[in-house]
Amino acid sequence: MKKDIAVIGSGFSALAASCYLAQAGHDVTIYEKNEAIGGRARQLKKDGFTFDLGPTWYWMPDVFEKFFSDFNKKPSDYYSLLKLNPAYRVYFGDNDYITIADTLEKICIAFETEEPGSSVKLKKFIAKAQDNYNIAIKDLVYRPGVSPMELITVETAKKINQFFSTISKEVRSEFTNPRLISILEFPVLFLGAKPSRTPAFYNFMNYADFGLGTFHPQNGMFSVVDGIASLAKELGVKIKTSQHVEKIVVEERKATGLVINGDEIKTDIVLSGADYHHTETLLPSSLRQYSEKYWNKKTLAPSALLFYVGFDKPIDNVAHHTLFFDVDFEAHSKAIYDSPEWPKEPLFYASFPSKTEDCFAPKGKEAGIFLIPLAPDLNDIPELREEYFEEIITRLEKVTGQTVKKHVIFKESFCINDFISEYNSYKGNAYGLANTLLQTAFLRPKLKSGKVKNLFFTGQLTVPGPGVPPALISGKLAAGLIDKNNTK
Repeated sequence: MKKDIAVIGSGFSALAASCYLAQAGHDVTIYEKNEAIGGRARQLKKDGFTFDLGPTWYWMPDVFEKFFSDFNKKPSDYYSLLKLNPAYRVYFGDNDYITIADTLEKICIAFETEEPGSSVKLKKFIAKAQDNYNIAIKDLVYRPGVSPMELITVETAKKINQFFSTISKEVRSEFTNPRLISILEFPVLFLGAKPSRTPAFYNFMNYADFGLGTFHPQNGMFSVVDGIASLAKELGVKIKTSQHVEKIVVEERKATGLVINGDEIKTDIVLSGADYHHTETLLPSSLRQYSEKYWNKKTLAPSALLFYVGFDKPIDNVAHHTLFFDVDFEAHSKAIYDSPEWPKEPLFYASFPSKTEDCFAPKGKEAGIFLIPLAPDLNDIPELREEYFEEIITRLEKVTGQTVKKHVIFKESFCINDFISEYNSYKGNAYGLANTLLQTAFLRPKLKSGKVKNLFFTGQLTVPGPGVPPALISGKLAAGLIDKNNTK
C-alpha cells in the first residue's frame, strides 16, 4: 500500500533509504535542515577552492555498486572513479615514510623492504581478512539488527574466537614491526574504536584497504551525494532544504506528522536519518526508547577538529591522502577513549585532493584538508583550534622538509561545536557509535522505534555502523523494515 513518508535529513543513509522507498511505490519527501543536501558530506567552496567537508575516503566500491545495481544502475551513470596510486602515504618522522600503493603485490614489496619476511605474513593476513569481508559485507551487514540469531551462521560459528579477540591481538600475533602494526591497525579508525577494543573479525577492513584499494570520485565525495540525490529524484523523491524539524507529532503512540519551521505537515511514516539521540528529543520523554543514562554509557566514535586550508603554492612530499604517525598513537588514543582530553601530541590526517584533480584549487595552488581525531564532548574554543593548527602545520613543515605556514591564504575550521550546531550531533561526535563487541549488530540502537508506531531510524548511530558504505546499507535496511511493517 502506498504511503506518504517523511524523511528527516539528507545524508547518505537518508538518501539511500529514500531511493528504496520510492522504488517500492511510496510518496517520499526529504526534509533537510541545512541549505545544502549531504549531511556531513557537504562541500565548501571559497575563493576558487573546493573542499569536501566530511568523508574524503572512498573504500568498498562493491557496496556502492551493489546499491546502484538495486536500481539497475551503475556508479558510472552518476560519477567517475579514479583508483589512487599511491593510495596513501604514512609519515613516521622527518622524511621517513612508507607508501601504500594501489595493489597488494606492491604493498607486499613495501612491507618486505621494511621487514624481511613480512610479505608472506601479510598475504596470509589479508587472505583471512578477505574471508571475513565476504562473510561480513556480503551477508551479515545486510541484516537489520533485530535478533542475535542474525549473527549465527555456519560461517560465523567458525569465526567465533575472532569476536572475542581483538584487532590489536590479531595484528601483533603476526607482526612485530611497530610501523607495520600502525599501518595495519589504521583502518580500524574508520570503525570508531581502539584496535584493542575492536573484535578481530573486523580485520575485514584491511582487505578493504589493501585488497580493494582506495578510490577518488571525480569532483570529490559530494559527487556521490549528488549522484544518489539524482537517482532519488528520478524515482520521484522530493527534496526540501532549510527545513528545521521541531517536533515529531504523535497521536495514540503513532507518528502522524512533523512540525517544520512552525508548520505541521501530515505523514503516514517518519524515517529519521538525523542524529538518533537528537531525533528522540523531538518526542515526549515518555516515548523515547533510550534514556540519557543509556546514551551516556555508550562508547562514541571520535569527534574531529578539521581545517580546510587554501595554499598559494603546491605542497611538496605529500600524497592525496597522507597520515602523520610521527607521535605516540597509544597516547593519542587514550586521550580519545580512556581519559577524554585534548591530546598533547595529536596524530593527524591530511588530504590534498588537488594532487589528483585540478578542480579543487586554482592553478599553482593547493587545497588541504586536515583532521585531528578527538574525544567528543570536549570544550571547543577558538584559542584551542588555533593552537592545534599551529601544532600540525609546524609538524607538516618539519617531517616533509618545507615551508608551509607563510603560504596559507585562508583556513576554515570545523569542530565539536559545529558538529552539534550543523548536524545536531550527540556530544559533537563525528562518526556515530564505535563498533565494539557490545555495540555490534543487534546491540546497537534499533532501526524501528519500540514505543512509537511508524517511526524508524537510519544512519551511523544505528545498524550497521559508522562510515559511508554502512550508511548506504543502513538506508536499505530501514527501508526494508518499513516495507515489512507496511505489509503486515
